[in-house]
Amino acid sequence: MLQMSLPRTGSGPALRGRIGAGFSPAPHRYHLYLRAGCRDSLRVRIALALLGLEGDVSTTTLTPGAPDHAGLRRAYEATRHHHTGSLTVPALCDTWSGRVVSDHTPDILDDLALRLAGRPELSPPVPAAHADAVRALLDPAAPRAERSAALESVEHRLAAHPYALPGDRPTIADADLWVALHRPATAPGPHVRSYLRGLAAHPAFRLPA
Repeated sequence: MLQMSLPRTGSGPALRGRIGAGFSPAPHRYHLYLRAGCRDSLRVRIALALLGLEGDVSTTTLTPGAPDHAGLRRAYEATRHHHTGSLTVPALCDTWSGRVVSDHTPDILDDLALRLAGRPELSPPVPAAHADAVRALLDPAAPRAERSAALESVEHRLAAHPYALPGDRPTIADADLWVALHRPATAPGPHVRSYLRGLAAHPAFRLPA
């Protein structure tokens, strides 16, 4: 079993600070920078809604192609002296110190669920086979046969239970799968179509991309 990790956007080494390790899990302390059209940003936005944290963690959504956001640039400069590289999103920032806590999406998702929301049941470990299938669906460079096999694997899993993982409610794993299934390798099967219809009726998934 493992936690879902997808390819990271942005340049330079990831910042890997953690809430609970130098940053206290205080409500209204953190701010997220996201980007419209960014798959990782969409994963984080869905997670915020699933966890009920939209009132506790403020967000700024950047527009693709727009100049660097001054607040995010200041946060990177406060974290990395004389930072001149690109700015990675999603970025979780600490409003008390003005620094970037993390720009590593899996860590951000874990900290939102475990440290801020206290909802470990919504961030369970993910089976390796399922994580591999989601990665293949998200990777535009993956061979078509690999992506088709991944979609078939997801169809098989969804035939056994209504969500990405066994249980009676969506979890953060469903945020990952929801984003992945918007780039299908082939026409989805009946269980995938039913899954997408069901999530579309859930408030957390009715969000702009």
